Amino acid sequence: MAFKETVYIDAPVETVFTITTDFDHAPLIMENVVKTEKLTEGPMQVGTRVKEVRNIRGKEAETVLVISEFIPNQKYTVKSENFGMTVEYHYHFMAQENGTTVDFNGLIHTKGLKNALIKPLFEMILKKEDKDHLVKLKHYIEQYKK
Repeated sequence: MAFKETVYIDAPVETVFTITTDFDHAPLIMENVVKTEKLTEGPMQVGTRVKEVRNIRGKEAETVLVISEFIPNQKYTVKSENFGMTVEYHYHFMAQENGTTVDFNGLIHTKGLKNALIKPLFEMILKKEDKDHLVKLKHYIEQYKK
């Protein structure tokens, strides 16, 4: 599975990257995210763990996100693993003359036959929940900087 999205944001790459990697903003950008809590002390970096709580069909679901790649103002990747499924969200940031282009690529990897069979349903749910999150990020940042 892969779902991709690209958006141009009228803000400097430093601002876009900082807001995107500050998970306190996630509930304001991703409508199903109820709350987040950074579990690791110190600055955001590879290995940082963040607890994320989502409202999925009226029930709260908790997962731990792990930053697996982090290059300030360029890219980061966040992973979560649950029940034999690994979800990876890759973000790439490119400074433009008057703003920033953000490329997103979401991937799901499964282990086992059962997970392979339910993978299409899980993909559909994730796409529905997160497919427009960069558009929401754009609106949030462009309003935030005013």
